[in-house]
Parts: sequence; C-alpha cells; structure tokens
Amino acid sequence: MTQSPPRISKAVIPAAGLGTRFLPATKATPKEMLPVVDKPAIQYVVEEAVSAGLDDVLMVTGRNKRPLEDHFDRNYELESALEKKGDARRLAKVQESSDLATMHYVRQGDPRGLGHAVLCAAPHVGNEPFAVLLGDDLIDPRDPLLRRMIEVQELYGGSVVALMEVAPEQIHLYGCAAVECTADRDVVKVSGLVEKPEPTDAPSNYAIIGRYVLDPAVFEVLRETEPGRGGEIQLTDALQLLAQDEKVGGPVHGVVFKGRRYDTGDRGDYLRAIVRLACEREDLGPDFRSWLRSYVTEEM
Repeated sequence: MTQSPPRISKAVIPAAGLGTRFLPATKATPKEMLPVVDKPAIQYVVEEAVSAGLDDVLMVTGRNKRPLEDHFDRNYELESALEKKGDARRLAKVQESSDLATMHYVRQGDPRGLGHAVLCAAPHVGNEPFAVLLGDDLIDPRDPLLRRMIEVQELYGGSVVALMEVAPEQIHLYGCAAVECTADRDVVKVSGLVEKPEPTDAPSNYAIIGRYVLDPAVFEVLRETEPGRGGEIQLTDALQLLAQDEKVGGPVHGVVFKGRRYDTGDRGDYLRAIVRLACEREDLGPDFRSWLRSYVTEEM
C-alpha cells in the first residue's frame, strides 16, 4: 500500500535580519513590525500562511525581536481597557493577531544567512515538507500563491520555489533559476540556480521571490553547505544541489507568479506598497484616492 505524503502544516518565517536599510527606524523596532497601513508587515505574512492551511508557524528571530512575540501574544491590559470602553471593533483587531495560529519561536544567534535561518527550524519541522515565507514579500490574498505551491509539491514531490519574471537588468538583485517547461503552464522544472548573478551570467530572467515549499532533505544539504555569496549560508546553493541530484531530495519545481506582490524590503517599494494597499481598502480607499489624485495634480 502506497503511503500518501504528509500534509504540509508548518510554516517557517525567518525574521532575524537587522533591517539596516530602514535605519534609524529599525534601531529599536524590528523591521517586520513596521506598519503597512495599520498592520505590521509580519502579520500579513502569518495571515498568508494560515489562509494556505498552515496553522503551525515557527518564527526564526534574533536579538531585539521580542516585539514580534508580543504582537502575536495576548495583551490582557489593552484588551480589558478596550472592553471597558465598549470598543468591540478595536478589541477584535487586537485579538485577531493572537488567535491566528500556533506560534513558536527560535533564535538564530549568529546572522549567517537565509540557509542557516532555515536550518535553525530543523528540530521543529522534523521529517516533513514545510513552507518558508520571507517577510519582505507580501503576496496579495487574492492571489493564492502559497496554496498553489503546496499543490505542486504534493503533485511532484521535492521542493518548490516561487518565480517571477523580472527585467534582465534587475536579475542581479535576486536568486535566478534555469528552467524547463512542464505540462502545467504556471509550473517549470528547475535545473539550476544561482544567487544574484550578473545579467550576462544569468541563465534566465526568472527570479526567486520569498516563498518556498521545501523537502526536509534540504536540512542535511544545508548542514554541508559552505558559506557562499556574502560569506553566508545560501538557501539557493542548497537548492542548486537538490536540483542537480534528484536522488537527494526529489526534484525542484517553480511556480511562475504573475499576481500582485508588494516588496517591503526597499524604502521606495515599501511606500508604494502602503499606497497601493490603502487605495484598495474599502474603509480608506475612496477618500485616500481622492486626496492622492488632488496631490498629484496640484503639487506634482
């Protein structure tokens, strides 16, 4: 009797970065807690994991990241104050983050790269496939990328990365995949990966964005992976080995994403993400769009 693959239920969110591009705002506040409209960026990521059916979330943190834990914990004093004021709407918003998922935390310690952060999750994940979500990439909930990636992993096995076509002059900002077509229009087989190549050396213009569904075999590969670009243990290097030798942990496939993505890792894109999301909000959008049109017409 063939045993069905285990259902993916665990998500890993690396959140140990220093956020240097947002200094001085991130001197004492984790970059993941910077608000995108009225929610911290990290909450959007956890909500995405939960909407894809992943109700067990491990956050890989570091020093000065305690506010992340506090945000997803109960705040009885605040809840009591809102309850006494009869402010049911804000009370529900406060309680929402603490009721989202079963949250776990582990400290990375030394900031040795994304690959090392993922390796820190090994004791919690065990021997089952799992998802990795990077907090700099916010995926619009109307575009269920992660759910599609889980479907692809269950179909093909191995690991799955999210890919997006970018302009050739931008590929040096991303990990890049060499790909082959499959029977599914939005799915490619990954034959190789390289971290932040020069445009002339890039095998394609398919960039890896911050969503992965990984076979647990990646942990053993990461343990043997030497520091690569930037002196860090690169997840891309481990996936390159898996793509080259399917016997290690199955194939590597990519889901080509053409939906709405908000990049909050860059100051300019962070501001654009806030504007786009605010414009689309039912409660904020009409007034904000009207003001924005007037501002652009009159001031710019």
